[in-house]
Amino acid sequence: MFVNKISKSAIYLFFAFASVSTLLSCQPDDAVDGNGLTDANVDASFTITPVDGAVNTYILEAQTKNVIASKWNIGDGLYSGKMTEKISLPDAGTYKITHIAVGRGGSENVTTKEIVVATSDPLKGNLVKGGNFANAADHAQWSSCNLSPSGAAKWNFKTGSATINSNGGWAQEAMYQAIDVVKDKEYTIDMNVSSNDGSNETWFEVYAGTTVPASGVEYKDNKVMGLSTWDGCAKAAFSGKLSVVGCVKNAAGVISNTVKFSQTGKIYLVIRCGGNTFTPSGITISKVEFRGK
Repeated sequence: MFVNKISKSAIYLFFAFASVSTLLSCQPDDAVDGNGLTDANVDASFTITPVDGAVNTYILEAQTKNVIASKWNIGDGLYSGKMTEKISLPDAGTYKITHIAVGRGGSENVTTKEIVVATSDPLKGNLVKGGNFANAADHAQWSSCNLSPSGAAKWNFKTGSATINSNGGWAQEAMYQAIDVVKDKEYTIDMNVSSNDGSNETWFEVYAGTTVPASGVEYKDNKVMGLSTWDGCAKAAFSGKLSVVGCVKNAAGVISNTVKFSQTGKIYLVIRCGGNTFTPSGITISKVEFRGK
């Protein structure tokens, strides 16, 4: 009797395993493809509509059918956005607008269109000359303060960017240019900043002061924004707008990239950087902007 019960149990187990195997064998080879969970043909198309009464302002509207998320790039890098985005392009030029539509299962498709801006916005246009570092003419718009005569810290210009490299040991260097401003008008300052590595005991500071920069003199007039390992940023690799990844407080003791001035005239946009243990890849900047609000 005991042997007979064991035999029956073994038979039941055999049929149970056989049933599971049969169910599994009926599943598609790919548990995702072909079962409706992934939309490989998600539509990334979008429209561009100028906003009436607004200068160089546009509405980007993605089609929404079967789209669960949108990513956009209007020239400053990819970001997660909404299906409908309102953008401002204050500077004249041709802009490549890219939309990535995310569908079911995480599948993505891309559509790219161009916007041609014929004339810069007279109020919000970029007042920085050579802020794109596009060529030698752009590079020539910037002057050096020569804070490290030994050359231990130095700005190096490339096509589309400028990088400060340093051997450390508290060496520093600054570059600057003059900008004309209007009394009591608000302006915003920003730029793309990046580094492949972190630093220690290092600062990257942006000033907008009325004091004329001088070689060998550390600039300290009206600090606006920046990076600082003492304040908790630039200790690891970073990339993004300085207004986003920066952590340095301005002269008023708050984190802000907005400035205004008590008189009409000339101010100096100064970028000063240095430190003790400096990132081996340097700190790179691009698309430096100084705009009216």
